Amino acid sequence: MNLSHVSFRSYFTSLLSVVALLFIMSSCGSDKGKVEEVNKLYGSSSKAWVTDKQTDAAGSKVKQDAAAQDQEISFASNGTYSGTQSGKYVFDQTAKTITMTPEGSTTSNTFNIETLTDGKLTLVNPNSPESKLMLKAK
Repeated sequence: MNLSHVSFRSYFTSLLSVVALLFIMSSCGSDKGKVEEVNKLYGSSSKAWVTDKQTDAAGSKVKQDAAAQDQEISFASNGTYSGTQSGKYVFDQTAKTITMTPEGSTTSNTFNIETLTDGKLTLVNPNSPESKLMLKAK
């Protein structure tokens, strides 16, 4: 096999480019699947979240009107939430879920948590995995 100096250099340069590109892509990757500890949900004592994006059951982006964009929900360290509804929540980091029970109700709603970081929270409908609510810290 006869490898010339020029073809080896081209091969090596191409290989380095691919490795560099993969490194950049992995370091700039999404936070999808990253669920950090519960204090990211409520900060030091309480944290407000606002709608960033929403997808429907087909995974299509739902257009947000001004009212929907202004809606916020706050989670407190004492296990309560407030916003358009108030109630109690239970965060399960191992299961990556949050169960929310509105005040005065015996019915609760459980959502899968796809992402929880200091600035991003993505809730997923467990019955429709493409239906997501992406929130950002206010």
